[in-house]
Amino acid sequence: MPKALTGIDGLDEITEGGLPQGRPTLVCGSAGCGKTLLGVEFLVRGILDYDEPGVLMTFEETAAELTANVASLGFDLVQLQTDKKLRLDHVHVDRSEIAETGEYDLEGLFIRLGYAIDTIGAKRVVLDTIESLFSGFPNEAILRSEIRRLFRWLKDKGVTTVITAERGDGTLTRQGLEEYVSDCVILLDNRVIDQITTRRLRIVKYRGSTHGTNEYPYIITEDGISVLPVTSLKLEHSVSNEIVSTGVADLDTMFMRGGLYRGSSVLVTGTAGTAKTTLGAAFALEACRRGERCLIFAFEESPAQLLRNMASVGLNLAPFVESGQLLIEASRPTISGLERHLVTVHKLIGRFKPQSVVIDPISNLVSVGSISEVSSMLTRLVDFLKVEGITALFTALIGSSHGQEMGEDGISSLVDVWIHVRDLEGIGERNRGVSILKARGMAHSNQVREFVVTAQGIRLLDVLVGPAGIITGASRLAQGMQEQAQALADQQETERRDRELERKRRVLEATIANLRTEFESVEEELRRVTSEEEERQLTLRQDRRQLGQNFSTRPAAGPNGSAE
Repeated sequence: MPKALTGIDGLDEITEGGLPQGRPTLVCGSAGCGKTLLGVEFLVRGILDYDEPGVLMTFEETAAELTANVASLGFDLVQLQTDKKLRLDHVHVDRSEIAETGEYDLEGLFIRLGYAIDTIGAKRVVLDTIESLFSGFPNEAILRSEIRRLFRWLKDKGVTTVITAERGDGTLTRQGLEEYVSDCVILLDNRVIDQITTRRLRIVKYRGSTHGTNEYPYIITEDGISVLPVTSLKLEHSVSNEIVSTGVADLDTMFMRGGLYRGSSVLVTGTAGTAKTTLGAAFALEACRRGERCLIFAFEESPAQLLRNMASVGLNLAPFVESGQLLIEASRPTISGLERHLVTVHKLIGRFKPQSVVIDPISNLVSVGSISEVSSMLTRLVDFLKVEGITALFTALIGSSHGQEMGEDGISSLVDVWIHVRDLEGIGERNRGVSILKARGMAHSNQVREFVVTAQGIRLLDVLVGPAGIITGASRLAQGMQEQAQALADQQETERRDRELERKRRVLEATIANLRTEFESVEEELRRVTSEEEERQLTLRQDRRQLGQNFSTRPAAGPNGSAE
């Protein structure tokens, strides 16, 4: 089906390309919901963006009144009429000035409207509002017949038409017929919940085309109407493998890759006083140091207070604010509804073009909407930031009774990284701890690390585990002193053992020396005895030899005893 783009933010996405071209579209709703404004913006955007002239026929406001009313939105209807792009016609219908003399029809209106269309070659027509046209005529049968004829005439004329109508009692319109003969029906609703005004838009029907079927919030700003659909429902946004720092070097080491993926959404939860804002400021400061633009949305502190407080802990954001690299947008959540906050984020991001965004804290948004509404709004916000490739950090306050796995905002399952900061209460003191509950796409530490906020920023301390669990604060100091004392005692015991060993070594060496001396004495005595024995044996052998010689040289004796 051919469609005509409206040029209204978000509406073309919901209708999947705009309103049915050459056919009538009914816009109905209660007073103050923006029916007339939608019709006027449809015409103005068509003229300025798509070069399609238009006719605006109004039955309530005069041309001068309508021109003045929409001038605050930047719509210059006078100039558009001068340029022959717009024909503005006011039809005055007053029951007191009408006398019925026969059957009533809209032939005169057709002639008047047809002339206006042909004069400027209009492609778009807005009739505002149809109830005023029929309010003075009680004959319902004729009225319903003329409504059908009006819609048929507009189709035959081939103009894309927006017809506004007031909402009836139990029906979309007063007559209860317009919604049936229209090819497209858009319902606008302006409701007040807990003293907060909320506007919703719904496509009731769209012949021949698929369309968004939910209720979509919309707001009226100084730039016109903005509808806020849930974008990128197919989750087809691109991702990056680039790693960026959290702003705390020690915290980066708890991630396997040393930081966060660019374009990630990070949630920092914790109870009051656990340095969530400080972590957000450190993240923003690091982004600025990388040469990136960063945008901070603060819902609790003014920019001056935030700058002063962060400077006291070594996070000097002021130079980057002065250079225009860092923008701080501060306001109370109750200043407007959730939709206006979301549109403000969209517009500032579109204007400032940041690479990083910090929102502190998102839990304050619960004051202007229910948890389900806040969750829906944050879903759209997280999705928008992912599509834009922006690295985002959200802080959220959680009650101590909820436990670390709870989050009032309901987006803990949507974010890529969930960092939890908590109180670590010891004996008579309160300390802070940080842990990583999830980090999509990378391994991370499972430790609970104690951290301190110093004059130089946030510093994580090494993990100390005692018999009762993690040791923090003064217990950490006491444990350190005990360890030092134990180390000193161990050193002294080692030195004593070394001295005892040295003494025993010396005793052993003396004993060995005595034994060596005794051995040498015995050895010498044995040598002496051996030598004497050898000499005695030698002497004995010599004596025996000499004796043998003496016997061999003596003469033999005769018979008478004389020698022969």
